[in-house]
Amino acid sequence: MVGSYGASDSYGGTSMNIAIIFAGGAGIRMGAGIPKQFLEINGKPIIVHTLDLFESHPEIDAIYMAVLADYIPYMQKLTRKFGIEKVKGIVPGGESGQDSIYNALTAARKENPGDSIVLIHDGVRPWVSFDTIMRNIEGVKKNGNAITCTACYETILMSSNGEQVEQVPYRKDTFAAQAPQSFRLDDIIAAHETVRASENGYENLVDSCTLMRSIGKEAYMVEGNRGNIKVTTPEDVYMYRALIQYRENEQAFGIGQTPDILKKSGYEKKN
Repeated sequence: MVGSYGASDSYGGTSMNIAIIFAGGAGIRMGAGIPKQFLEINGKPIIVHTLDLFESHPEIDAIYMAVLADYIPYMQKLTRKFGIEKVKGIVPGGESGQDSIYNALTAARKENPGDSIVLIHDGVRPWVSFDTIMRNIEGVKKNGNAITCTACYETILMSSNGEQVEQVPYRKDTFAAQAPQSFRLDDIIAAHETVRASENGYENLVDSCTLMRSIGKEAYMVEGNRGNIKVTTPEDVYMYRALIQYRENEQAFGIGQTPDILKKSGYEKKN
């Protein structure tokens, strides 16, 4: 289906809202025998938990993924097993996260108008909320891009050597960038191609916001949700399991607050 945000564009097609999920990492920091995105939690790999959130969102029209080349057949099997119907393409990941994102973006561009909105999201962030996704879509429509952020509650220290404190920015001026990070499809592809043609390429470009700022483009923040963790270390796995337990306790005893993406999509009633 095409979400209500879709609109006719100069390409003669209909603008789409597309999730770009990159999951091409090998999971070295996790120390597991398989890539972290395929670790099972409560009967599902982490990547499937993430896909469920976009699959269930009524404003997401399509999903394109980049995964480790050897895992593409397994990923295809997972989408069939868990009923992930919005996935329109699965492509090999690249040498870096940015290479993987570029591969998925170019796959999406072959089949969709250039002014489509793309929400670039980590495959191991399985707790993004319904409203955060909506704010990303609305932010791109208003400002041309949207970077999911949360205010920092702890003091941030600046240090080039990891030993001596060189600067302490005001906490009120500090935010943690998360995902999704969202753009018009042609805009983010053009930014990638500019960077790829440069001398340093993707060096030190840790996310899409950094990439855009590196070529002088403005970036605009939207509010993210607490709990939108990136499952990277064993400790993160325990945190995510606790979030799932919290949701299950609410459903059983009527306490707490189920993540809004699950409530508004009706997902928790089906699972």
